[in-house]
Amino acid sequence: MALTFVQRVKEFLTGKKDIRTGTRLIINCEKLENRVALMENGLVEEYTIERTGTSTLVGSIFKGKVRNIEHGLKAMFIDIGLEKNAFLHFWDAIPEAISNQGMEEVNRGGKVKQKRIKAEDIPQLYPVGSEIMVQVTKGPIGNKGPRVTTNISLAGRLLVLMPQNDQFGISRKIEEPKERARLRKIVESVNLPDNLGLIMRTEAAGKRSRHIVRDLSMLIEQWNSVNEIRESKPAPVCCFREPELIERTVRDFLTEEIDEVACDDHATVERMQQMAAQISRRARRRITHYQGQSAIFEAYGIQKQIDNAFYRQVWLPCGGYIVIDQTEALVSIDVNTGRNKGTGGSREPQDKVLVQTNMEAAAEVARQLRLRNMGGLIVVDFIDMKNRKDQQAVYRAMLDHLKRDKAKTQVLPISQFGLMEMTRQRLHESLSSALYEDCPYCKGHGQVKTTFTMSIELQRLLASILGRNRPEHKTLTVVVHPEVMQRLRTEDGELLVSMERQYEARLTFRSDPTLHREEIKITTPNGEEVRPQP
Repeated sequence: MALTFVQRVKEFLTGKKDIRTGTRLIINCEKLENRVALMENGLVEEYTIERTGTSTLVGSIFKGKVRNIEHGLKAMFIDIGLEKNAFLHFWDAIPEAISNQGMEEVNRGGKVKQKRIKAEDIPQLYPVGSEIMVQVTKGPIGNKGPRVTTNISLAGRLLVLMPQNDQFGISRKIEEPKERARLRKIVESVNLPDNLGLIMRTEAAGKRSRHIVRDLSMLIEQWNSVNEIRESKPAPVCCFREPELIERTVRDFLTEEIDEVACDDHATVERMQQMAAQISRRARRRITHYQGQSAIFEAYGIQKQIDNAFYRQVWLPCGGYIVIDQTEALVSIDVNTGRNKGTGGSREPQDKVLVQTNMEAAAEVARQLRLRNMGGLIVVDFIDMKNRKDQQAVYRAMLDHLKRDKAKTQVLPISQFGLMEMTRQRLHESLSSALYEDCPYCKGHGQVKTTFTMSIELQRLLASILGRNRPEHKTLTVVVHPEVMQRLRTEDGELLVSMERQYEARLTFRSDPTLHREEIKITTPNGEEVRPQP
């Protein structure tokens, strides 16, 4: 929410900014990483990082070569010059086929008409070794290569240009009929080249005709340069790369709703001001150079919020909390009342407590999905509500909070088990995947075996070895982690003495802090390591 006139005057007179109000873009530029946070009334709503030497692939355009066709998957694998081939579904290849291939068929009457291209026609139109123009829609995640489409688009500040497509559209967020009619007239007055479509972005609302035409001319110039590279260079080649983080931020976020853009790097501030000057003088004035003593993310209270974003448990204002667990198959989110016990013991106040907790949880879940950039299948286990109206209210609240999400989402109503199923478009790796790697100690499990468990496994292993009744196994040295050793010396000491008597063996125990807690070494007197039989 933008600052009111009174708030702006107050900040101007006092010279102090109230970071708890207004909408702000905070940019932190460092040697190895750039970070951008979008704040609304003191809360971080979106967070993006880009590290030196890396760039986003999503939106980049390549001329690639078909390397493999998988009819079972109804897909092709395209070499676009990366380590892993890109995945192209037959349906996603149809736009390019319609534009470039074209198929004619002759009726019995001798008339020629254009044949409708179907997914089944794609393998014949693009055999192995053929070239194809594609755009990345989803970056590589884990062991999977990028996903691409031939439905190419170029995003500007006010418009989205769609080559090989002659459709025209206006953002649904522009609801005023008069404004929609005005924008339609502007586009109709422009002579667009053939096979070029156009979408009016939300930011186009209220903009003058010359601003829209200027944005369009820049996009057409971009597309012409893409075509020039496409015609002059062999595949695989990158014809267009999505702008870096700072440029994307100015393009996508510097709207009328933004009250301030603060950045701690002077050179970046100047570059952004030059880009913003093409938009308006007012937009340029909103970009300021932060020169405070403390780090910019700490001064605006962002760092603590980002750190909290990786906690498994997230508290809600009412005292309830949500628990987020990300697995290979889905993201599981559990909602709990926590400290929110309500004020009364009757049923009505208790119902209100449950609804309040669930409503706050819906807002926080939508925010956390954006912050952590989590995608795929998501299941939210809300607190059970008997009243169907309350369930519908929480469902509508979730839909409302997800409207601002740039990733595509689909949400189902709350089921009879209190579960809300939803999907969120997975464009990039999640923030935790980008910043963290599996713990080398627990191998990503998040758990290690207890000393009790290790004692049991050790006794089982010794029984297996001593039970072979070999002379060289009658004297053994056992090396374990110090914490396991403590267990063996105290609770389980008598069991090990009993085992020595049973097998007429001599066991010597030592601890080694360099060993993994789950690691056990058993050696003979000559230093040969004894292993259990396979």
